[in-house]
Amino acid sequence: MAVWRMNPESTHELPNQHPPGDEPVSWGVALAAWWKQSRWQIAGLSLAIAILYFPVLNFQLLNWDDTWYLTSNELIRSWHPANLYRIATEPVARNFAPITIFTFLIEHTLWGLHPTGYHVTNVLLHLVNAVLVLHLMKRLTGNDWLSFSVAILFAVHPVQIESVAWISSRKTVLSSTFMLASFLCWMRPDRTAKQEGWGIFWLILGLLTKASTVVIPPIIVAYDVLIARKKLSDAIARQVVPTLLCMMLIFSTMNAQVTIVGGLRGHIGMSKFQLLAVNLTLLWRYLAMLIWPQNLCVLYNPPTSGITALVIASALGWGLVTVWLYRIRKRVPLITLAGISALLIMVPMLNLFPLTTLMNDRYLYLTCVPCFAVMGWLVQQLGKILVEVFPILARLRKLAAITVTTAAIGLMAWGTVQYLPTWRDPLSLWNHARITTPSLPTVHYQWALALNDAGRTHEAIAALEFALANSNPDQVDQERILKLKQRLQEETRASM
Repeated sequence: MAVWRMNPESTHELPNQHPPGDEPVSWGVALAAWWKQSRWQIAGLSLAIAILYFPVLNFQLLNWDDTWYLTSNELIRSWHPANLYRIATEPVARNFAPITIFTFLIEHTLWGLHPTGYHVTNVLLHLVNAVLVLHLMKRLTGNDWLSFSVAILFAVHPVQIESVAWISSRKTVLSSTFMLASFLCWMRPDRTAKQEGWGIFWLILGLLTKASTVVIPPIIVAYDVLIARKKLSDAIARQVVPTLLCMMLIFSTMNAQVTIVGGLRGHIGMSKFQLLAVNLTLLWRYLAMLIWPQNLCVLYNPPTSGITALVIASALGWGLVTVWLYRIRKRVPLITLAGISALLIMVPMLNLFPLTTLMNDRYLYLTCVPCFAVMGWLVQQLGKILVEVFPILARLRKLAAITVTTAAIGLMAWGTVQYLPTWRDPLSLWNHARITTPSLPTVHYQWALALNDAGRTHEAIAALEFALANSNPDQVDQERILKLKQRLQEETRASM
């Protein structure tokens, strides 16, 4: 069972090429053929997502960005032209994402602040993305089993919960839709002008949804060089216009991430070299989360000092991975492309431009796709080696593939079932966070807000006192905690 569909006269994959002299089929005919081939796989993805994420229909708004995006966001309350202009020009919650805000405007018009509608939209977008992943993987690899395995793991993996169950992460799931659509237009060996145009269209929508979409042009350059076998200069030239669009977005939003106080700031004062060192360790931790997700949390507090040995080991490990990817670039170019793509998708999250968090599950939303593809390929290579060493295992190869894949999907789905309720409401979210990551002042601050909103003001004050005494807050956090504590104490005395 081959993992990559290969052209017999070439050492690299050439997906969906028409034989010489054949005319491309119409869009409608191609869609019908694709649906006929994929309908049962799409049904499986739909069923899995529906079963796993059905509970979010009863989830509440969270006091973590939902306040900025929904509850207190006046931009989603009016269709007046002046308000639409503000949506198109103003950042919200440290992000310039006018299309994201526009979707919230539409939904607020339809169902106000009732959270169910927003959650349904996120789940449906996640389903669309899973189907697009399936389609993209089929085009690139020509292997149904691998394509469905990657798509279903993308759909059910626990690290996706933050992106899907958190309304404010709409920008992640929606921008991923546009990114995947753009990849489907551009990841073709011989693109037409029409396909180039659609690729740029989806890129623009993605840029106006989330800034991290800027990684598309370099990924397409890598595809053109590795898969389509174009010269690097030609590949870069074809991405000049998309790159200029990305640069415009970067220059207009590079300061938005630090315009609002909140989140975590301990890493913001680090030099780029220090951030690079920390990121080398975080990338291994992200990879471990994909393989064995445990202790997932809304916020993390990874070590940033006293980790010299870990940094050196991480650097050596990634150096070996880089050498390996380079050496196999001609024999298995799709694996090299997957490695490059995974890294590029992560680049906007590595604090090259300051972010208020150092590490989040949502950063893996699309990154997991190339990672799962590489893992699948490695598992298959291991199977080939075992069959060569023990020929008797050849009879069991298909059964082993089914067993391993089913076990992986089942474990990840079970992890999602276990972790999803954490995102049900502010109390469950921050109670879990204060247990999992007790060293962060922000966690205790948000926990106190949730307690107060639930009418448990005395417990909220106690939580703030605990944060002051045990979480080593910096000056900004200390001032925020003391200010909230004072306000709650005054409200308590006034109510007596």
